[in-house]
Amino acid sequence: MSEQLQSDFDKIVKTSKISKEEIQIKKDFLNKFIKRGFPNRKQEDWKFLDLNQIIKKNIGDISFFNDYSQPNKIDSSIFIDGLEHNKIIFINGRIEKIDFNYEDQNKIEISDETKKDISFDYENSLIDLNSALTHKVFKIIVKKNYSLKKPLIIYHSTNDKIKSTNINLRLDFELGENSCLRLIDFFTDNAAKNFINIFYNFNLEKNSILKNYKIDKFKNNSLKYSFNNIEQGNNSVSETFILSAGSDYFKNEINCNLNGEYSSAFINGVFSLKENQQHEIRTSINHLVENTKSYQLIKSVLGKNSKSAYQGRIFVNSKAQKTDGYQLSKAILLDETSEFNAKPELEIYADDVKCSHGSASGSLNEDSIFYLMSRGLNYQQSKELLINGFLLDVVEKITDSEIKNLIKNIIGLKE
Repeated sequence: MSEQLQSDFDKIVKTSKISKEEIQIKKDFLNKFIKRGFPNRKQEDWKFLDLNQIIKKNIGDISFFNDYSQPNKIDSSIFIDGLEHNKIIFINGRIEKIDFNYEDQNKIEISDETKKDISFDYENSLIDLNSALTHKVFKIIVKKNYSLKKPLIIYHSTNDKIKSTNINLRLDFELGENSCLRLIDFFTDNAAKNFINIFYNFNLEKNSILKNYKIDKFKNNSLKYSFNNIEQGNNSVSETFILSAGSDYFKNEINCNLNGEYSSAFINGVFSLKENQQHEIRTSINHLVENTKSYQLIKSVLGKNSKSAYQGRIFVNSKAQKTDGYQLSKAILLDETSEFNAKPELEIYADDVKCSHGSASGSLNEDSIFYLMSRGLNYQQSKELLINGFLLDVVEKITDSEIKNLIKNIIGLKE
């Protein structure tokens, strides 16, 4: 793999307009990745889903070169109807369009950070790979006292130009004091068997609000990894919702640092897996100062030979008195071959805190099914109604009513 990586890296350098300084930075990250390789189950954070083996089995020989100099045609059929929104369109990892036409242009700033040091201090080989091979890094700044009028939808799309290819992309977001961003990540894939590696970095200043909704609904055989790093100032709020359903493999990882007093983080997720899928959510919420709050609720519905995992860590610094941290995961196993793994963690160094965690899994309650059938529903309708109610509990945590209704329609949930 190292020879393939070096060869593909040389091709990327030849087709990109980057400085010698940036080439060296990228090369350093490349060497760090080559030394570590793709994560495997020997690493604690990857004990449930071995990415190294999954790539070997599902993709085989993977290419790291993608010719970003060639534009891709935008297929408007991928756009979400019925919701006015701003757009960032990625096709095969290349940004094809940035459109903030609904906003006051002097309140949004977009800068190309390609020539800057895009490093991030985190022991993660996939971030090393991302830093080595990302084409361009854009920084999006929402200025002080401005709330976007419409949501921003980032379309992650692929087409049949690529196959068995690694795609890396990164965006940085800065939310000024008293600002608000509603962000939807929407995944549509037409290409076969690619590995998509996404890194977002968010900086939330005082009183700012981030609402990020990740929607992976449509069946595809790509493998995906998404890492969100969130830095929060005083009285800031981050809300993350994950619908993890379409890809063969998807791991969402969130690292949130509550750096300011009265900051809070909410993470809610739904796994809805049919057959032979492997998905994971891993969170690390770090309470670093007094009076911070976090809440996490993850639910899974798992079909034949499907596997989900939730690793949730709450860390409370010795200075972080008055912390309120909560996490809960539940799973319904629809087949004896389905599997759910949970690893809740509490690491607490303060004494005046309120933290709890819980996890449960099992099959659908046959007594409940029998009761519904006695009221006129057939067996399949009874199952669907119970599953609907189980998942609806998580979707109802979404605080934006417009986006909540959109996600209900996408999932097919009924009240």
